[in-house]
Amino acid sequence: MIYSKYMVIGTLFTAPVEGISTGGAGVLHCQGQCIFMDYTVPGDVIIGRITEEHKGWAQGELVEILEPSPQRRTPVCEVFGACGACSLQHLAYETQIAEKVRILQDGLVRIGGLPAPPEPTCYPAPPWAYRNRVQFHCTRPFHRGALGFKSRSGASIIPLKDCPIADPGIRRALRKQELLPPPGQDRFTVYSRFTTFLSEGGLHRGRVSLLDQELLLDAGVFFQSNGIMLEFLIQDLRRYAQEADTSLPMADLYCGVGTFAVFLQDLFPRMDLVEQNPLALSLARENVRGKGLRYAALSSDQWVKTLPHKAYYGFMVVDPPRQGLSRGLRQWLVHKGPPLLAYISCDPATLARDTRVLLQGGYELREVHFYDFYPQTAHIESLGIFTRNRPFHGA
Repeated sequence: MIYSKYMVIGTLFTAPVEGISTGGAGVLHCQGQCIFMDYTVPGDVIIGRITEEHKGWAQGELVEILEPSPQRRTPVCEVFGACGACSLQHLAYETQIAEKVRILQDGLVRIGGLPAPPEPTCYPAPPWAYRNRVQFHCTRPFHRGALGFKSRSGASIIPLKDCPIADPGIRRALRKQELLPPPGQDRFTVYSRFTTFLSEGGLHRGRVSLLDQELLLDAGVFFQSNGIMLEFLIQDLRRYAQEADTSLPMADLYCGVGTFAVFLQDLFPRMDLVEQNPLALSLARENVRGKGLRYAALSSDQWVKTLPHKAYYGFMVVDPPRQGLSRGLRQWLVHKGPPLLAYISCDPATLARDTRVLLQGGYELREVHFYDFYPQTAHIESLGIFTRNRPFHGA
């Protein structure tokens, strides 16, 4: 069904590119239609063709750049456009940062209901050779060198001889064709930082240095992919944790291998670590040791159901997946959440949705930080600091 009364599939049009969307496509308007188009840059003036129509928006393809934007750059990678890993190599790095911040703030306004969200503090990253954790795909049967990333369409694998966003250790292994998948697997994960090199196809467990600590990792278990940005995030979390009521316990939800708990445990008399993945939680038990620790191999919804009525915390860190906070946890936070909450987000839309609920529950979004964990891609990682002063419901 064709919804638009203005342009139909196949229509050619000319328009300026106004911004970048959440997925990295350029945003244009023509004849009242909002159009999304890959590989375009704010400031470009282009000729495009409508390829898909939907209710309220359309997809277009780039036909010609009439006036290139001064923010346009030549992609560094020879497979950019075919490979699905990067979507913004054609965009100047400073513009990538500005557009991601705009997307983050726009979500907090439109979805979160904040008329004037806090101005985010920005942490740019080295734009290349930053990615410590990479998942490779390979064809079956595997032969040396036949691995890469999923294509942009996801229907095939783009073979790689190098990857300019990967950590130098991973790049060396790629060029030397040293990476091997586990027997029978068509994808596997590699982690490299400093002298640590882990692979699901080889030595898969080891320790990595992070600030003044060493953490035990497993290549097959999720861990943040940008060590430099992770260290900035940890330092900020510790600074906020020191503002909390440290006579009360704290909780680390979606704790993974215990990364944040390692750096916060000395501040609180008790700490609850909650992680649904039992393998990740077993690593957290190794990384976070001492008195006053409780581990729960539960989902966040299951965990809140186990808590006694008067279970209060002085500080809480939540680091949910892309889906954001679970419904049960959102409701628990509204009624019994701590005075100080640190929400780490990998999706601006679900952060904004959860922000709306938290605001309705009496929280205030005090500060927002943007960490560019993934330069050259459209991924947005952020930290929201929520506070409230009113008494707990039922306290």
